[in-house]
Amino acid sequence: MEAESDDNLASQVEEIEALSAIYGDEWCVVDEVSRVYCIQVTDGEEKQQWALCLQVILPTDYPRLSPPIYELNAPWLKGQERIELSRSLDEVYLQNIGEPVLFLWVEKVREFLLEKEEGDQSGPSSSAKKSCEQEDVEETVTVVISPASSDSDLSPVQDEELPPIHHGEPVTDKRSTFQAHLAPVVSVRQVKLVQGKLMENKKIANATHNIMAYRIFCEDRNSFIQDCDDDGETAAGGRMLHIMEILDVRNVLVIVSRWYGGIHLGPDRFKHINNCTRNILDTCGYLEVKDNSASKGKKTKSKKSK
Repeated sequence: MEAESDDNLASQVEEIEALSAIYGDEWCVVDEVSRVYCIQVTDGEEKQQWALCLQVILPTDYPRLSPPIYELNAPWLKGQERIELSRSLDEVYLQNIGEPVLFLWVEKVREFLLEKEEGDQSGPSSSAKKSCEQEDVEETVTVVISPASSDSDLSPVQDEELPPIHHGEPVTDKRSTFQAHLAPVVSVRQVKLVQGKLMENKKIANATHNIMAYRIFCEDRNSFIQDCDDDGETAAGGRMLHIMEILDVRNVLVIVSRWYGGIHLGPDRFKHINNCTRNILDTCGYLEVKDNSASKGKKTKSKKSK
C-alpha cells in the first residue's frame, strides 16, 4: 500500500509540474498541503468572452484509484449547462480510469467554452466576468436512502419476479479473469433473487470475489435505494457504485466476478472491475438511454429489455 501511495504522489507531482509549465499564470496552487489547485480556463479567443474557474482537490489515491474532486465556478454556468459539462468531465474520467486526467479536463472545459462562444456571439453579460468567489451556484440535490430491511420499504409483491440476467465478456489479465453480470431490478428482493440465481452457477459461486452494486429509483419518494458489497475486495463495491452514480443509471444491479489467477495485479484489478461495470452498462443500453434522455433535457433512465 505504501508503494501505491508513493506512486500516486509521484504521478501527482509530475502532473502538477507539467500543468504549471503548460498554463503558467492560469494555473494556481490554492493549498499545496491539501492538494487544492485551480485554473482559469477561457475560450482561447482574443476577447476571451467566456471564462470558468476549475478547482480540483487531489485525493491521496489519485490517479490510480480515485478521481479528482472538482468544482466548476462561473456566474453564468447554471442548470442544464452545468449538468452537461459535469457529465463531460465524468465521461473523460471513465474513459481514462487510473490515469491522470487534469489536462484532459482543462481541454474539455476549453472545448465547452469554445462551443458556447460559437453558439452565442453576443457574449456573456457583464456579471459573467465576475470572479469565481462571486458566483451564485445552482446546485442539484439528490436524496439517497439506504436499503431498509423491513418489507414496507421494498417494492410491491407483484414486482418480485426474477429479472433477465445478462453476462458481459470475460476479461483476463495475468491469469485473473473478470466478468460482469447485469440485471434490471426495481426492488431489493429482486437483487436477492438475482444473487441467488447466479450462485446456482458453480463457476460463479466459486469465484474469488463477487462484487456487487445496485441503484433503484423510488419515484414516489424521488430518492434512491442503493447499496454495494465488496465481497472481500476492499472498497471495490464502493467504486462500482460511484461509477454508477457518475453515469446516473437507475434500476439496475451489476455484479463483477473475479477469479484470482495467483498473480497480484495491484491497482489494475480495480481498473478491470470498473471497466467491466461500465462496459456491461453500455452493452445493455443504459448509457444509450442516458444519452438519449440528456438530448431531450431529461434525466430519466430506463432499462433496455432483451
